[in-house]
This record gives sequence, C-alpha cells and structure tokens, in this order.
Amino acid sequence: MRSKFGWLVSTIVACGSLTGGAWADDIGDVEDTIYVSGRYLSLDQLDAVKTPTPIVDVPQSLSIVSREQIAVQAFTNIGDVLRYTPGLSISQGEGHRDAINIRGSQTTADFFLNGIRDDVQYFRPLYNLEQIEILRGSNALLFGRGGGGGVINRVTKQPVIGEDFTSVAAGVDTFGAYQVSGDTNLALTDTAAVRLNGFVEELDNHRDFYDGTRYGINPTLNVRLSEDTSAVLYYEYLNDDRVVDRGVPSVSVANGPDVPLEGHSETFFGSPDRNLTTLEAHILRARLDHTFSGNLRGNVTVQYADYDKLYQNIYPAGFDAAAAPNTVTLDGYQDTTERENLIVQANLVGEFSTGSIGHTLLVGFEYGDQDTANARNDNRFAANNDDQIVIDFTDPLDVPDFAFSAPARDRASEVSFTSFYLQDQIDLTDALKLVVGLRFDEFDVSVVDFRAISASDDGRRGRVDEEISPRFGLIYKPAGNVSIYASYSETFLPSSGDQFLTLSPTTEDIQPQVFENREIGAKWDITSDLSFTASVFQLERGLFTTVDPDDASIVTTVPGSTTGGLEVQLTGRVTERWSLSAGYSYLDGEVDGGSNDGNRPRQTPEHMISVWNQYQATDRLAFGLGVTRQDEFFVREDNSVLVPSYTRVDAALYYDLDDRTAVQLNVENLFDEDYFPDAHSNDNITTGEPLNARLTVRHTF
Repeated sequence: MRSKFGWLVSTIVACGSLTGGAWADDIGDVEDTIYVSGRYLSLDQLDAVKTPTPIVDVPQSLSIVSREQIAVQAFTNIGDVLRYTPGLSISQGEGHRDAINIRGSQTTADFFLNGIRDDVQYFRPLYNLEQIEILRGSNALLFGRGGGGGVINRVTKQPVIGEDFTSVAAGVDTFGAYQVSGDTNLALTDTAAVRLNGFVEELDNHRDFYDGTRYGINPTLNVRLSEDTSAVLYYEYLNDDRVVDRGVPSVSVANGPDVPLEGHSETFFGSPDRNLTTLEAHILRARLDHTFSGNLRGNVTVQYADYDKLYQNIYPAGFDAAAAPNTVTLDGYQDTTERENLIVQANLVGEFSTGSIGHTLLVGFEYGDQDTANARNDNRFAANNDDQIVIDFTDPLDVPDFAFSAPARDRASEVSFTSFYLQDQIDLTDALKLVVGLRFDEFDVSVVDFRAISASDDGRRGRVDEEISPRFGLIYKPAGNVSIYASYSETFLPSSGDQFLTLSPTTEDIQPQVFENREIGAKWDITSDLSFTASVFQLERGLFTTVDPDDASIVTTVPGSTTGGLEVQLTGRVTERWSLSAGYSYLDGEVDGGSNDGNRPRQTPEHMISVWNQYQATDRLAFGLGVTRQDEFFVREDNSVLVPSYTRVDAALYYDLDDRTAVQLNVENLFDEDYFPDAHSNDNITTGEPLNARLTVRHTF
C-alpha cells in the first residue's frame, strides 16, 4: 500500500499548483472532476471562473490551495495560506476578522463561499474545504462589486454518491491550542449521499491573556434527481468566542518614521476580561445543476445567511517612550452587527461553433438583498470621563475602570443589487483565443443614521449606482502546454464601502471607486507535474475614502493609487521524491494626489518570497522545509509608521504508522525570529509567534 504522505507529496503539487492537475483521493473523492488533458476547472467543482476552462487558458493570475496542502502545512486560518501566496499579505483586522491586502488593495469583504459572496467580518475556518481559489486582478464580471485587487473563493467538500468513508484529525501545539475535526461521508441510496464535517478548536498563542473557543458543523446532502439533474443542500453553523488582541503600539525613533514597540511581544495592551468578540452564524444554501445537452449546462444557487456578531476592546492609541516612566494611551469601543444575506445566482454555460470559431458562452444573473444593523458605543474611563486616557506603562497593564457607555454610531442599512453578465471565450484558432465580457450591476444602498435624526434631518442616506464592468483577455498558445496572455478588467466599489456603514452626507455624493487592472502573463506546464507562471500588472485605483482606524467619524478622501508589480510562481514535483511550491511578488505602489501624494499604499510590502519544499525520504517518512520573506511596509498611507522586514523558517516531519494512521510535526519559526507580520493602525501592530510546534494525528476508517 502506498504511503499516505508519499501520496500527498506526489499529488499535493497537482492540486495546489497554478495549473491544477488530476488526482485521486484516498478516501474516495471523484477522480474526474479535474481533467489532466487541458487541466479544466470543472463546473462541478463550483470553481470561481464559472466555466469549464483550462487554467492555462485563464487570462489572469490565480492560485489554488488544495485541502492536502492545508493539511500538510498545518494551516489553520486564511492568514497561514496567504503567507505562501505571492501578491497577497494579511492585515490584522483588529483581532476579530479576516482582512487582506491584494496588490496594494485592502479589503474585509472580497471573500466568497462556493462562488457566492461571503462578506461578513469574521475569521473563516478551513475544516470543511476542498480547496481555496485565489484570483488576482479586478474581476467584477464574475464577482460584482469590490475585488479591486482580487478575491478569495473557498470551495467546500461535497458528498460523494456511492461511497462511505470517515476520517478524523487531532492536533495540539506548544501553547496548548488544539483542534479536533472529523469528515464522514455516507451513501444513503444509489442516488444520494450526505457528508458531515465538524470541528472544535481551543485557541491560544504567545500573547498574555489570549484564548478562545470556536466550533462548527457542516452537513451537506447531494441528491441525483435524474441522469441530468442534481441538487445539493448545505447548512453550516459557526460559533466563535475569543479575546480581541490588537498588538503593540509604535514608538518614535530619531531621523525616521516610527516603528513597532520591541521587547514586549507578549504584553497585552487591553483588558483581559473585556476584550472579546463573539460570532454566531447560520449559512444555508441550495444548488440545482442541470445538463440540457452535451453542450449546454446550467445551475441555480440560493443562499441565505444570518450573522450575529459582537466585538469590544481596549487598545493602544499611543506610546511615549521619552516619558519617565513610559506612558501608554488607551482607547476603546464596543461594536455590534447583525446581518442577513439572501443571494440568488444563476449561470448558463454553452459551447457552440460559428463556422471554424468555437465559443464557450457564459450568461449569468445575480440578485442580492442584504440587511445590516450596526451600533457602536465608545468607552468612558471613570477617572476622566473621556474615551482616551494616558496611564503609566506597566506589564501587565493596570487598566483603569471604564464602561462602554457612550453611543457613537447606530445605523441600519438595506442593500440590494441586481446583476447580469455575459462572457464569451472565443477560440479564433487552435493557438489564439479571446475572452470578452460585460457585467451590469445596479447597486442600491439605503442607510438610516438614527443618531443623525433631528427636526431637519430624517437620518436617511441613500445612493443608487449603475455600473458596467468590462473584461478582455487575449491568449496565445505557441504550444498546448504554454500560454501567453494579456488582459484588461475593471471593478467598482460603492461609496458606502465594503461593509455599507460609512455612507454620510459627504460620501453619498461620491461616485463609486473604480479599479482598472492591466496584466500580461505567461503559463507553462513544464511537465505534467511542474508548472511555472509569471505576470506583470498595473492596478489603478480611483478616488476612494479611508476611515481613521482610531476614529470612525473621520473620513478622508484619497484621490487614488497605482500599484504595479510582478508575480512569479513555480509549483510542482521536481523529482519523484521532491515537490516544490515557490512564489515571489514585487509590488511598487504609490498614492496619487492629496496630502499623501507619492507615499506608498498601506501594508504593501515591496518584496515577498515564499518557498515550501517537501521530500519523501522513504515510503513512510517525509520532511518539509519552508521559508517566507516579507519586506518592510508602511501601516497607513501617511507613511508615519514603518514595520520592518522579516524572514521566517518553517519545518515539518511526517510519518505513517500504518496504512490508515499518520502523524506529523510542524515547527513554525524554527529560528525564533522576532517579527511583526501585520497591522491595523499605526498603534495596533501584531507580534509574530516565537518558535512553536504542532503535533497532528490523522486516521482514516
């Protein structure tokens, strides 16, 4: 019997590479969902491109991270994944949400689940994923508003008809954090199957007072209604309760920008008892797929999601290292959000010819209705009846008495959008292909600001935007395994922002922010198991607004920014025993106009490098070694705080006890590097974890 990790070494690169690949799962997944010849992104896989297109023919940069890669590298969150993805970096997200930077554009909303928007602010788990698709470049045609720098689409595991299997995994790390997960598939009949995924995770790390618990369960039913029609019913429940940690403040240095406070990587600048966030989420989805003929297929998806979230925190807003003793400024607030999303999406894909010219036509429709209620209470310190206070710095902090008692925001928003999109992939010749498409979006947002209501103001703000977003791509294939492409794409973001909470008398008169992405690239399948991709791009971002992270009432208008760059990735099996995933990105960004003219965009490292090696020493024993390098970056557009560069080394050891049981040891930050991986504001900077290890045991029944 072939070693489980030996199989992973030889197949992970096919699933995790930019060019996909064919693989057969050892617990019974369908083998023909990704085709070796042409390397199709199958429509059955709910992939983000929405058409059965060979990846080598997709005119944009993209990465696919398989569930095998997630397991092998012991990824537990989106941030782990992005460390090994060129062109992307993580942001702190105030310690309560996923926040990412793609090609110099920051977002908390450009996330998708099986191709449907998933824009609520929370930490997304990885326990039930088949793969993660990361598409770079503006792409409104497929996704609608947002996605200025790109999007992240999570693809969940699907029930397998006709098979029964179960697998479990349990892992614990140096800090005492642990996770237990399970995945079971049950064939109900010859035409129906159910799959159940679940997990529970206890959180801990190097930071004082940090802990938390989260868990989730995800049953999915797959029914083959007829030879041509199938239906999938999906439900997911998530619960997350954790400490909110916003890192350390910055300090002034002579003759340069401020830098993060060093020597206090464990110090918690908050209230151990009252810095917390809770999330409860219910996600329901129904999808119907039908094959009308060999050349015409369609699907309809309806998704309803209900999110209830609270986060509250005390955080550092300044640090005076020149004072004797040192002092720290504290601020804080409490924020509640309730959101209901209803989204309907339909796609029709047809293949036909006009003479000698082949076409793959995508016609799509999307409707969404999103209702959000959001409120914020500022804190008040009893000692000065103010939301900020300056105290002597001690470790741990002696936080004065306070209460979240000063209402600062109370808003409700109703958002509806209707979209139509049309795209044609045209095979002009065997070597020359053209992709053209347009999307029309009507985006209607209505906000009630309850605190603004007065005799002369009903508190209502609203805006309706109608946008047409084009996509063009030209692909030249000098050989079947090589493509050279050029593309142009656009997207837009309404002035209400990606969370619909910043619409004001000022911003309701501002046109949507427009993104334009120009890209030239090449893809080369060097062998059936080794792929190389490269692209150069320029992303132009139009007029946008930015909210002061420390005072949401302060909204600044920025004329725009431009980010140009290079992305390179080599992924696959170099030899029978050695697999490699290596990436590099160069990002050259600049703010255009305004008080920050010429400055670098926020949290955009100029150089990022990642390399992951895996070597199969014997049938049972394998080793892994990885390196990530992130260049220095400025926290905000004012470029007043500079976070230094760092290099981190990771390692892993894998051993199969038998054909069904495997153990792995992942060691992060092998050389105990002191570093700061991300930030939120100039005084909220994350400290990296020191040397730590995670031991995981996996068993397949």
